[in-house]
Amino acid sequence: MSERIEVSRVVPAGAAEVFAVLRDPEGHVAIDASGMLQGSDGRPVEAAGESFVVHMDREALGDLPMGKYDVEVVFTRYEPDTEIAWTIHGTIKPPIGHVFGYRLEPVAEGTRVVSYYDWSDAAPEWKGIFPVIGESSLKATLGILDRTVRRGYPRG
Repeated sequence: MSERIEVSRVVPAGAAEVFAVLRDPEGHVAIDASGMLQGSDGRPVEAAGESFVVHMDREALGDLPMGKYDVEVVFTRYEPDTEIAWTIHGTIKPPIGHVFGYRLEPVAEGTRVVSYYDWSDAAPEWKGIFPVIGESSLKATLGILDRTVRRGYPRG
């Protein structure tokens, strides 16, 4: 079985507009299709190594009785308008080691956005829980990202 999911969608906007949502903590909350991301604290990131906090509610998935908790979203890749990726530091120590990310590719119609979820470097004792978020949720998030960007995110 693969330890990575990738989905893509063309968003009729420039890469800078898409990237603005993906580097912003409230952008993450705005486009989340899982229902787990409830709010955030922090500023938009500007480099790999930076982070912000996201307030989570695992009850949205109904799989584990974790309730509400916070995670630190730590950025591992930051290439403006090209690629952004992060791992999660949360209640499990040491961190599990899974990565979420987006690659942005200019196309005639706007930007092809490739969303990926990779747990190949996750600690062996956690591999059995993946994937927590399925392909359909990643595709739905891309649809929400499209709508969010077309509506003029971020709004002041």
